[in-house]
Amino acid sequence: MSLARRLIAVLFLVPFMGLAASAQEYKLRAGDVLQIEVLEDATLNRSAVVLPDGRISMPLAGTVQVAGRTIAEVQSELSSRLAGGFATAPTVFVSVGTLAERTVASPRTIDIFVLGAANAPGKIEVSPGTTLLQAIAQAGGLSPFAAKKRIQLRRVDKAGNENVYRLNFDAIENGEAAGGTTRLADGDVIVIPQRKLFE
Repeated sequence: MSLARRLIAVLFLVPFMGLAASAQEYKLRAGDVLQIEVLEDATLNRSAVVLPDGRISMPLAGTVQVAGRTIAEVQSELSSRLAGGFATAPTVFVSVGTLAERTVASPRTIDIFVLGAANAPGKIEVSPGTTLLQAIAQAGGLSPFAAKKRIQLRRVDKAGNENVYRLNFDAIENGEAAGGTTRLADGDVIVIPQRKLFE
């Protein structure tokens, strides 16, 4: 075979070798459908769904934990479990017939409630780690009637007690006070009172 043909053959096979390697490293998970073949006894051939607890059941082998294991590990265990029914350890082939559906988890959010003199008060969904200033911005900012020096952050602790934190938005805005970077928790309520007549 010429050098050019050898090079083409190698370039053609490399991607498939990579796929084979990744298939060998694949960890089984609930919902995968396995195709099991026993060379010495075709009556044992079957499809087996990996149950939510990560197990499969097979005659003569019993219940086998497969989730989190590779195909090679499962083949080896099935072969050793079936060995008692054969003169020599049987040849077991396991392949994945169907992969479990992979659901894309939606990013987790927390609910924050903004009351009073915001431009868009109500419930807002924010990402964990969102700060007080970011939540106010997401609520459309403060209305012209907001009492900026009397903003409250109300938070209920695990014991069911409400803690009220008073914040001066003017001071936060001018960099004279912290509080704007306070990270919010699920269920926090930001109360923005309306300004009094001469406030």
